[in-house]
Amino acid sequence: MHHKKKKADKVVVAYSGGLDTSVIITWLLEHYECSEVIAFYADLGQGEDTAPLTEKAMRTGAKKLYIDDLKEEFVKDFVFEMLKANAVYEGYYLLGTSIARPLIAKRQIEIARLEGADAVCHGATGKGNDQVRFELTYLALNPDIKIIAPWREWNFKSRTALMNYAKEHKIPVTATVDKPYSTDQNMFHISYEGGLLEDPWMESTHDMYTMAVPIEEAPDRPEYIEVGYSAGIPVAVNGKELSPVALLGELNALGGKHGIGRVDIVENRYVGMKSRGVYETPGGTILHHAHRAVESITMDREVMRIRDSLIPEYAKLVYNGYWFSPEMDVLRKMIDETQKNVTGVARLKLYKGNCAVVGRKSDKSLYRPALATFEEEAVYNQRDAQGFIRLNALRLMLNKGA
Repeated sequence: MHHKKKKADKVVVAYSGGLDTSVIITWLLEHYECSEVIAFYADLGQGEDTAPLTEKAMRTGAKKLYIDDLKEEFVKDFVFEMLKANAVYEGYYLLGTSIARPLIAKRQIEIARLEGADAVCHGATGKGNDQVRFELTYLALNPDIKIIAPWREWNFKSRTALMNYAKEHKIPVTATVDKPYSTDQNMFHISYEGGLLEDPWMESTHDMYTMAVPIEEAPDRPEYIEVGYSAGIPVAVNGKELSPVALLGELNALGGKHGIGRVDIVENRYVGMKSRGVYETPGGTILHHAHRAVESITMDREVMRIRDSLIPEYAKLVYNGYWFSPEMDVLRKMIDETQKNVTGVARLKLYKGNCAVVGRKSDKSLYRPALATFEEEAVYNQRDAQGFIRLNALRLMLNKGA
């Protein structure tokens, strides 16, 4: 190994308790001669047992471990904010991993400030999007922070090399047989990528179902649900008001039961390569459709057209890691403006992987049965339509003559 280099005094590490981050703590102490490594575990509802983590982190050399429950902030200020914009990346991906990164990184910077640390460290590889998302957030919130990304520096080329290092340094890692793919989970979704998914022709396997059941195993009877919205934010399920975390949890259970919210895509990473991923976002998928349904009767046509034109831009900013950026601040304000009247209830039918909108109602509805009807009414003069059409056709007629 190369010589010691003293570059960082106190480092805050984003820690999961897995092989990589366990090795990272020891590696930092060895290569950076840090006086202290502080570990930080973000609980975003990934459902892991955090009880053994503190002892584990200390045994690998961490001075202390922060275990922060960020679920409420995650759902309220990140997930629901993003769903308010109908953000979808490349047609399918509801951005479940992307949206978690700025929150983890923000909290990491806060801990660095509390601890007087001069550096932060993450376990993302040099090939993916996460390194960008973490580091753009770090630098947006603290331009002077030092960033250590071990995967871009160390000499380990494989998991086997990491395992050997762990054995050598007596790092307590549960040496399980490597899963043939990697996952990332939070309250909003789970992702699977790598390993056997690297062949885009290969169907994902049965063990890649966590939050949703396979469609074949979903109930044979449909289930109707209602989701209530207030100013673009979901507030109730089946008439019962719920906190953000409880509401998302309830819809995850309902969507998962009916096999809803699973996508299998090849996406374009920010660093330039294509990557195949399988995602499950049951509650998020229901909320995406429910939100669109309430918007459909409460939102002005031209406001919606302009907002829809911004969705790819918004999704790209989330995917690429620009949650804390001037352009995102502007977009966020605009989205809020469009959502003022998006209050009402959507009714959905859940069945075998489908989430069909079957009803929508609102006190702020712009839908007027009297106007839309084919029966007699006094407001709309059908003769006016002739001039409307001829004026719109003028350009087409001129082009024909040209």
